[in-house]
Amino acid sequence: MQSELEIQAVIGFTGKIIQGLVLHPDNEHVIYPLGSTIVVRHIITRQQTFLRGHDNQISVITVSRTGDYVASGQKTYMGFQADIIIWDFKDRSMIHRLKLHKVLIQSLSFSYNELYLASLGGIDDKNMLIVWDIKAGKALYGTPNRDPVNQVQFYNQSDEKMIAVLNTGVQILTIDRLNKKIQSVDVNFGNVKRTFTCVAIDKNDKFCYCGTKTGDVFEIQMDMAIYKRLAPVKKLFSQGVNCLGLLQNGDIIVGAGDGMIAKVSFQTMQIVASSELLGGVTSVSFTNDQTHFFAGTVQSNIYWLDTEKLIPELRNTCHYERINDVAFPHNYSDVFATSSLNDIRVWNAKNRQELLRIQVPNLECWAVAFMNDGKSIVSGWSDGKIRAFLPQSGRLLYVINDAHIHGCTSLTCTSDCQRIISGGSEGEVRVWEIGKQTQVMKSSMKEHRGRVWSIQVRRNNEQAVSASADGSCIIWDLKSFTRVMCLFESTLFKMVLYHPEESQLLTTGSDRKITYWETFDGQAIRMLDGSEEGEVNALAITKEGEHFVSGGEDKEVKLWGYDEGICYFKGQGHSGTITRITISPDQRTIISVGAEGAIFIWKMPESVINSKAQQELPTVQSVKKQNDIQQQSQQQQLQQSVPKDAQSQKSNQNAKSVKSGTKSSKK
Repeated sequence: MQSELEIQAVIGFTGKIIQGLVLHPDNEHVIYPLGSTIVVRHIITRQQTFLRGHDNQISVITVSRTGDYVASGQKTYMGFQADIIIWDFKDRSMIHRLKLHKVLIQSLSFSYNELYLASLGGIDDKNMLIVWDIKAGKALYGTPNRDPVNQVQFYNQSDEKMIAVLNTGVQILTIDRLNKKIQSVDVNFGNVKRTFTCVAIDKNDKFCYCGTKTGDVFEIQMDMAIYKRLAPVKKLFSQGVNCLGLLQNGDIIVGAGDGMIAKVSFQTMQIVASSELLGGVTSVSFTNDQTHFFAGTVQSNIYWLDTEKLIPELRNTCHYERINDVAFPHNYSDVFATSSLNDIRVWNAKNRQELLRIQVPNLECWAVAFMNDGKSIVSGWSDGKIRAFLPQSGRLLYVINDAHIHGCTSLTCTSDCQRIISGGSEGEVRVWEIGKQTQVMKSSMKEHRGRVWSIQVRRNNEQAVSASADGSCIIWDLKSFTRVMCLFESTLFKMVLYHPEESQLLTTGSDRKITYWETFDGQAIRMLDGSEEGEVNALAITKEGEHFVSGGEDKEVKLWGYDEGICYFKGQGHSGTITRITISPDQRTIISVGAEGAIFIWKMPESVINSKAQQELPTVQSVKKQNDIQQQSQQQQLQQSVPKDAQSQKSNQNAKSVKSGTKSSKK
């Protein structure tokens, strides 16, 4: 029976979801999605709790007026149902799982008295609008729409009226309980045509404001269903309006696609204050007193701003694109580094804060590693260069130009910190000697015909093994720079590991198999089914070699027993392919990184830690056994060194005693 891996913490925020960052009405918690997990984080203590129930990427999230309920919807594959889950915030538990929509949940909204939940499907669901009874968890009313609908929002003072934002217009919807229908009235825009994106309703339900892709904001009088004014007067917002928020005095907070956040005056409809944020603004969530608010961006940054001057303060950062590699320093578990598009980031493993960001614009970092002495961070980039940086300041230490033709895809360092072994996308494996002032290529070994995905070095620095997409793993002699052995399999190898005893190898790849190999003769000993769905990309093994971890396209982190070949623990949370996995040097945490830009920190199960402790305890007994064996061998040596006469006397005495024993037995 497989147990569930416990998430210790996550680093990440899916910033592309419109209004995905929500400040809870208690003003103490921030709620946001990360992959298929909802993260509830305390603002002051930074303690995280998780709501887990979705099996695919979350597409929308909303919180009720009192904060008792949280609702979330997901995105699935074509033809499959997309789930809506209503959560109890206090108990952090699931209340209802609602299934009617297909493929995508576009928008969710709670009614004023928290009696109903309105949900909106995507284009594949015929833009279906369904109103649910929250207590019973049943669908009450439903209606499809011809035009694509982007958002639905309940009025602030009514349980029966909603506004639907269509691509081509805006509709005011009313629930007709007698006829069990949803009646609609189109807002009159005259000759003006826009593509509408979002809506914000004032507290008295008199006016609402709709953002457009053109970059302007419409003011609509709701009782007359007619538009009144346009804002801003002169300058449009670049790349469209993504989200809107309303202050108590009527002023509008606008989040634009180019990263601008602005305050538009209710009276003059002109921009009063503005700031530039990193990435297009997708979320705005106010405190109860509306003096400050949180803003989330496409580049997964979370900002804290005041509502008067809009001065931004960066509160949280994370990767927003695929993470390619993750690495710990040698025997140090408090810090780790990740590599992604444009940058390398160094993280504090305890409080999950970003310590250092090393940026190289318009390039992708494919591999990252720490030198064993901790004096440099070595990285391989898509332009074929190997760059080394100082770990505290991030200053460039040296560059190896033209290390590989079409990018350096993997690298590792020897334990004496004098050599780097790198692999390229053309299949070459190169050894570099690192001096104080120079970096010299000692050898270029060209036997692979595909991308080198992984390289591992033995502890004595005499041999290395490389795994390639051409279906071969080659063990290299680092003294003569020749091939020692080659392992062939009909797969694209993605990862290779030495067992800590270095008598066996562990490989995985596109055939979904995890294979054990003998390093002596290169024979495959055992093959395990690493996944049922997709290829396995990542492996990591514990120091004792009793357990190993795998991950890949099935988005699951699996903890295996090495000798048994059985998966004991499984962790779900990623919404993208898992690209790399590593185990902290203290063996207490597992870190997995994914294609969606998320970093998951998993707690190593107590049973695994206890088994390691039990293995360490018998070392005293084993020492005693060794001493006993040594004493026995010494006694045997003494006996062999005794003269033959003394030995014959002893044998005569033994014979006499045996005879006397037989006589006594006869009597």
